[in-house]
Amino acid sequence: MFEERALKKVYSACDSEGSFIRLAKVDTSQIKTMMDVAIIDFESVKGWAKTAPKESGQWNAIFKLHYDVLHELIEAFLIFYKLKVRSHECLFAYFCEKHPEIEFDWNFLEKIRTKRNRSIYYGRSISYQDWREVELQLNLYISTMKKLIETKLKDS
Repeated sequence: MFEERALKKVYSACDSEGSFIRLAKVDTSQIKTMMDVAIIDFESVKGWAKTAPKESGQWNAIFKLHYDVLHELIEAFLIFYKLKVRSHECLFAYFCEKHPEIEFDWNFLEKIRTKRNRSIYYGRSISYQDWREVELQLNLYISTMKKLIETKLKDS
């Protein structure tokens, strides 16, 4: 079962552990490349998700690829703020804490992060139903991040 962890507590722990690493500069070329790669992955996996049979066992890969796209886009976005983060949990905590105006749900990000980790590290498969529970919000977050990055690149 998913155990909710408070955003401020996780953020504080990440900060005290030195998980937020300052970068020397904003590398817009790196940001653009990261976004381009993530979006190519996203377009590829979207097509796959539409055709995968419900009982195929492909939902682990489909879920993880969507998760990776979102993670990569948030990571690219934070480069605009000269920031690199050491872990996925700290990345999401920083993003939610420092960018509340974007209105991403911390508990949702924790849910997909822990579900991904259980799949990778503990052998718990992700089912079609697991995927359907997060699909809409995950796709919305990916689209939102893409638009935010595109806008910031234009303004740079």
